[in-house]
Amino acid sequence: MITIVTVKSKKELASFIDFPHDLYKDDPYYVPELFIAQRDLLTKHPFHKHNTVQPFLAYDGDKIVGRIAAILNNGHNEYSHVNDGFWGFFDCINDTNVSNVLFETVTKWLKEKGVTGKLLGPTNFSTNEPCGLLIEGFDSSPFLMNTYNFEYYAKLVEDFGFAKDVDLISWHWDGQHYDDKSVRLLNSLEERLKRSDIIIRKINLKKFKEEAAKLREVYNSAWDSNTGFVPLTDEEFDYLAKDLKLILDPDFAIVAEQRGKVVAFGLALPNYNDIFKIIKRGRLLPTGIFKLLFGKKAITGIRIYALGVIEDYRKMGIEACLYGTIIREYKAKGYAHAEAGWTLENNDMVNRAIEAIKGDPYKKYRLYQKAI
Repeated sequence: MITIVTVKSKKELASFIDFPHDLYKDDPYYVPELFIAQRDLLTKHPFHKHNTVQPFLAYDGDKIVGRIAAILNNGHNEYSHVNDGFWGFFDCINDTNVSNVLFETVTKWLKEKGVTGKLLGPTNFSTNEPCGLLIEGFDSSPFLMNTYNFEYYAKLVEDFGFAKDVDLISWHWDGQHYDDKSVRLLNSLEERLKRSDIIIRKINLKKFKEEAAKLREVYNSAWDSNTGFVPLTDEEFDYLAKDLKLILDPDFAIVAEQRGKVVAFGLALPNYNDIFKIIKRGRLLPTGIFKLLFGKKAITGIRIYALGVIEDYRKMGIEACLYGTIIREYKAKGYAHAEAGWTLENNDMVNRAIEAIKGDPYKKYRLYQKAI
């Protein structure tokens, strides 16, 4: 008999966050999320000011066998003129009886909130955060801020009646196995851009608050046509920027600027999952904090997290300059591998550009949809 508990207390929330650690305890590729980060995401994130998130736990007797969160994203519905609901934070044993009860619970909760359109997911909370169900590429750990799950999850999801909405692709490079044409042409490309008063520069961390405000404008403009996109509020972007500032390497935070206006940016992040992987159950205390502070030498790769150009400035060579600058720094620092993405499977322009520099489409994530 499967019973559902609506997560309300701190103890229940801790159980919700910790369940994946037990589920994946024997999986060599699993990376635990930091407990404090997940707790704050589920309780303090500014997303909660305008939207509603309700986590649930599934029990078989006194044992937790699954979890899920129902998400009412009002921003998405208003922006896209729909009445949809979302699910995320899904983890489950290999049992359709359990997964069906979890999905039924989310569906019922969203219906009670007035949702009449589609049920979409997984997203934690939207496509601005980690999202997508891993369906290809189970032979390695995820890079920073990407999802991971067992291979059987797709069957659990599809057995409930979910169908593909869109696939997301992550791209990989080993060592120095990439086309460095954009690096070799970097000087000439930058000179050409200068004739249009466009310069490529690094983010100024001393003026980070001002820089973040400029980046927010680009982010909300450059990604506005992506499937599932929701513009970030000022508070949401500041929350994200504050977290990223803690881990970013300024050599990989690049902007294109025209007469003081930022028109594009590229951001690659050191793959801190190399450290998080050895922090037991995501706890910083008593020893995890030291692994985090002093373990940077264990980081072997980077993730190109975001690269966007305002529409009127595309096809001018800015994208190549941003990629070229990141590749140059990657080479100089001697990293062993890199990931880019995710990208939408139907974003042909971006995907062709990544293929041109020998990116390997090594992981695929799927967003699902189902009529409520």
